[in-house]
Amino acid sequence: MSSIEQIQQAELALSQIFSGIDAQVKQNLRRVLAAFRQFQVGVHHFTGVTGYGHDDLGREILDQVFAQVMGAEAAAVRVQFVSGTHAIAAALYGVLRPGDELLAVAGAPYDTLEEVIGLRGEGQGSLQDFGIRYRQLELTPDGEIDWSALASAVRAETRMVLIQRSCGYSWRSSLAIADLEKIVYLVKQQNPNTVCFVDNCYGEFVEDREPPAVGADLIAGSLIKNPGGTIVQAGGYVAGRADLVEAAACRLTAPGIGSAGGATFDQNRLLFQGLFLAPQMVGEAIKGNHLTAYVFEQLGYPVNPLPMAPRRDVIQAIKLGSPEKVIVFCHAIQQHSPIGSYLSPVPAHMPGYESQLVMAGGTFIDGSTSEFSADGPLREPYVVFCQGGTHWTHVAIALEAVLEAFGKLS
Repeated sequence: MSSIEQIQQAELALSQIFSGIDAQVKQNLRRVLAAFRQFQVGVHHFTGVTGYGHDDLGREILDQVFAQVMGAEAAAVRVQFVSGTHAIAAALYGVLRPGDELLAVAGAPYDTLEEVIGLRGEGQGSLQDFGIRYRQLELTPDGEIDWSALASAVRAETRMVLIQRSCGYSWRSSLAIADLEKIVYLVKQQNPNTVCFVDNCYGEFVEDREPPAVGADLIAGSLIKNPGGTIVQAGGYVAGRADLVEAAACRLTAPGIGSAGGATFDQNRLLFQGLFLAPQMVGEAIKGNHLTAYVFEQLGYPVNPLPMAPRRDVIQAIKLGSPEKVIVFCHAIQQHSPIGSYLSPVPAHMPGYESQLVMAGGTFIDGSTSEFSADGPLREPYVVFCQGGTHWTHVAIALEAVLEAFGKLS
């Protein structure tokens, strides 16, 4: 069977799932439109200010719209956040104080948080440098939350629980909104004052609600992932309880300035428009995930999630089993990217990561994983992670190239 025929077979098998995704997109878009209407977004909100960023009406309304969409009391959407990791770090430093404990309940955190917490590196002002203790609950052998351990894990000094919604670079199931709701319930039963903080990266608009709707106190994420709709040029966000959002904003700017500062550099229109486009872009990415999973499971590769499984984020993992296949996979994706198709991905170190990475990302926004990209750390068991995609048809074209390249390996 040719690569084109394999993709066509997958498309046919997934037709009902694709239809269901379209229905989900429509539901999420209604939520976004309702917020735009409620806060009467107009073209006058696209004008930015300079310097300190005082009295930026567009930024203030965007924060309110974003909070409404996320089901939160408040939000701070800022281009000054360098990445999702930066937004998460601002939330951690904003809320935690010396003597507090941070408890991660979904196993090890994403690689880029290890130096923030203090698990790697030293002398750069990690949480542990400031006397904040860290503990984590390991996943079960099946890669699931250890619910029995979580039921008695929270202590009096546990100021914050870190909940990583997405699988990151681990072979586990990403968390559904229902899982987050259960975690929050168990944590609050033990200590109502413990802050439930969700790393929401890759999860926005995948379901019909966001974590604050099920009790999460604070969330953070990147604008060059889901909520930026593939057109936002930089930034991140925090959303949740108003006091916690302000605490995080004070770490981004300074105490006394908080969310009142930060020029938007004429980016307001893109920030609003990206949020409007986000549900559709996420839907396309999810379709691409299903397609990738179906094709590679048919070829005999372990995939996570499974082809017909409900999606919990926009990441699809494939266990390829060798560094050569990870490199070949990423090379084929890069060749069929709109930008930099002439480049060849090679293993390299990246700031914040422990292992060498191979990355394919011919994206219009540098590092945008809401656009179609693929990467993986060169370590056992050699898993490649596909993210994003503005059109599922683009994913299909790139997959045809991957299949042809793999055919030449065998």
